[in-house]
Amino acid sequence: MQRNRNIVRDWTRPADLHAQVLRLWDRGELLAGLVSGHSGFPKRLALRVPTPTEMVERFDDVRAWIQALQAIPHCRVERRSVNHRVLGANLMPSEAWVETIQDALELIGKQGEASNFIGLVEHTQRREPGLVDWMALHPLRALSLFRDWGRLLDVVAWIKQHPRPGIYLRQMDIPGVHSKFLEAHRGVLSELLDLVLSPPAFDVAASGAVEFAKRYGFLDKPSRIRFRILDPMYALFSGSTTQDITLNAECFARLNPNVERVFITENEVNFLAFPAVEASLIIFGGGYGFAGLVQADWLSRCRLFYWGDIDTHGFAILDQLRGKFAHVRSFLMDSATLLAFESLWGVEEAQTRSDLMHLSDEELSLYDDLRDNRIRKNVRLEQEHIGFGWVQAALSRLT
Repeated sequence: MQRNRNIVRDWTRPADLHAQVLRLWDRGELLAGLVSGHSGFPKRLALRVPTPTEMVERFDDVRAWIQALQAIPHCRVERRSVNHRVLGANLMPSEAWVETIQDALELIGKQGEASNFIGLVEHTQRREPGLVDWMALHPLRALSLFRDWGRLLDVVAWIKQHPRPGIYLRQMDIPGVHSKFLEAHRGVLSELLDLVLSPPAFDVAASGAVEFAKRYGFLDKPSRIRFRILDPMYALFSGSTTQDITLNAECFARLNPNVERVFITENEVNFLAFPAVEASLIIFGGGYGFAGLVQADWLSRCRLFYWGDIDTHGFAILDQLRGKFAHVRSFLMDSATLLAFESLWGVEEAQTRSDLMHLSDEELSLYDDLRDNRIRKNVRLEQEHIGFGWVQAALSRLT
């Protein structure tokens, strides 16, 4: 009896037909058809029917199945005559069709969302017709922005009228548009603006949400660089023993403090506790962001050292920095340091698998060991777990 129940579930049920049409919605095909006018309807749906043997063994189930299919609204079920050696001639479902896109929407209960989308398209056609094709390509995304779409078009229109305005985003005077709104929608705004603007109205070299302001000619919050002078002889402020200083990137680039060595570390406590080193300073790093340092030409004459975690991302950051400063050396990112503090190993939750092009042979070997889990799965040694005596000993060996 269990076998027969499994067989019945294999026949196409009303819920299966509903699911097929719902997948068209989930892929955006129904809404895209409303924009393009090429809906692909009538559309034939997949239909699994009982076998001749099942028609005999489960006659009552088959009859109930036929009745259920015939009762589906907004779906046409065609039947054809089947001559059965036991049952004789019977009309059996052979094909299932949805005639129109409206039938499809009513079948899955999406008339309201479709109506909202059509309203968005008509509104966009009046205001920014160049964006309608984007809506056809990304209909569900556009629909998800239903409540914000009008304000997004307001922003697009404002920037078209004020190309490369040279002000902060906060200074755009658009009703209902504020900094948090712009921050939340930078990604989609970039896509829309690139469709209605053309160079030189935007900077093709600036990309991503992080460089949104730069791409479209707005002022952006300046990069800030925090550093400590490690040798009192090079103090920037007389009488100060801390020398923990933060400057914007432009001022840092003009600093030129005449130090010989520059250390970069990712951990704030290590930055603060880093010992005194002759003719040196230390920078509190910014992860994968080194754009602010590139402006400082004087770093090219200094000996640079990068100290990051011993994990795949630590080496990826080193690789990125070395792509900008080819002479940078790693500091305490070696196998000896890793093995010396095995008891303090942690787990790197999400490793990077990228091929790194700017590592030395020794660094690349350790990176590959970490990436390929040859030492232990997802090994990570955070820089703050390295003993202070080990740090001082390594500094004493620097030449």
